[in-house]
Amino acid sequence: MQKKLLLLSLIACTSLLADSDTQALKLELQQQKVTTQKLLSRVESLETSQSSSLNTSASFSQKAYLPDIAMILNMSAVSRDVSNGAYANYRVPGFVNDLNTTNNNAQLPFNANRGFNLNYAEFAVHSVVDPYFEAFAFLHMHPAALEIDEAFVITTSLPYGLRVKAGKFKSSFGRLNNKHQHSWNFDEQALIYKSLFGPDAISDAGLQVQWVAPTDTYIMVGVEGLQGSNAKSFGSNNGDLLVGYLKSSIDVGDELSILGGVSVAHGKTTTANNSNVYGIDLTMRDQLGSYSALTWQSEYLQRDKEVNANTTDSQGGLYTQLVYQYNNNYSAGIRYDALTKNDTDLSAYTVNGVNTDNLDRATAMLEYKPFPMSRLRLNYSYDRSKIIDNKRQDINTVMLTLNIAAGAHGAHSY
Repeated sequence: MQKKLLLLSLIACTSLLADSDTQALKLELQQQKVTTQKLLSRVESLETSQSSSLNTSASFSQKAYLPDIAMILNMSAVSRDVSNGAYANYRVPGFVNDLNTTNNNAQLPFNANRGFNLNYAEFAVHSVVDPYFEAFAFLHMHPAALEIDEAFVITTSLPYGLRVKAGKFKSSFGRLNNKHQHSWNFDEQALIYKSLFGPDAISDAGLQVQWVAPTDTYIMVGVEGLQGSNAKSFGSNNGDLLVGYLKSSIDVGDELSILGGVSVAHGKTTTANNSNVYGIDLTMRDQLGSYSALTWQSEYLQRDKEVNANTTDSQGGLYTQLVYQYNNNYSAGIRYDALTKNDTDLSAYTVNGVNTDNLDRATAMLEYKPFPMSRLRLNYSYDRSKIIDNKRQDINTVMLTLNIAAGAHGAHSY
């Protein structure tokens, strides 16, 4: 009797195990069916998306191309041993606020006053328009004005390493010209750029064509046709400003990168005279570690500007700077600016016994970034380039700046 019971129990257990295995297999098949259905749905969605992206009709949907939007806030607290009124009317012999201008207020969009400054709020918009174009816009909101800093489109699908940009944009002349103020390593504009181009540098409506050579070494050639509205060095505003440049970079080993370039800008002044600006730049970056680097950057600019048929002013200067990035949070740097060539009529200054030699400035900065989207920077400068009330005056400036970038904002080149 016991043997029969044991045998029946074994048979029942085997049957139950078989049913359990069957149920498990059914459940697994059901899950695989659901997974397969999800994969088929994703494939259909991707095919639909690709079909839409290639559709050039008026019914094209841009749902997949929503723009990236960022807001940058820049503010500063400034201590300067010159009053606001006196500083707003400074002169740099032969360069800034010479006999052709009456005041210099337009030259001070950033850090203009002692005490607190809200320099600007910048709204940056970027979007992939379609498979052929990307669009960018940068709007500057100053305390009393709204301006279009840049607004342009660039091509994305041209062959042979070509790219075209059209709209209003900062020229790629030199090393610093196309960088926005919040991406500078120092909070004051390089002296030679401010002296030759003003605070906006070369920023104009026009067309740009760039070509990258199909070589292992990076070689880029660019040409630009611009309106020519920069009043400091050109100003004709007749669409006759031509800019050309050659840029290249090489890597030496795994840590050292070397970038260099030559640039030229040719245009007409408001009196239809020729004005040419030449530039050469060199940058070396040594990657010391994963988050540590040492960057040395230098640039020299020279302007030859016709005054009349018999006279050409020749002026130039340079800056050289060294920036040490300790890690993601801390960095420090020093910069030296000098106006080294000033062959122009300086009689308005020498008549008053003003020494126009050694127009230079030294700057040091210490930066703390608690996070990549925020930055605190302490900046000190000793400036010997300016004349105030017909007197050469050395100016000490200390400023603490706060820069905030909120939203989708692309990384800046070093």
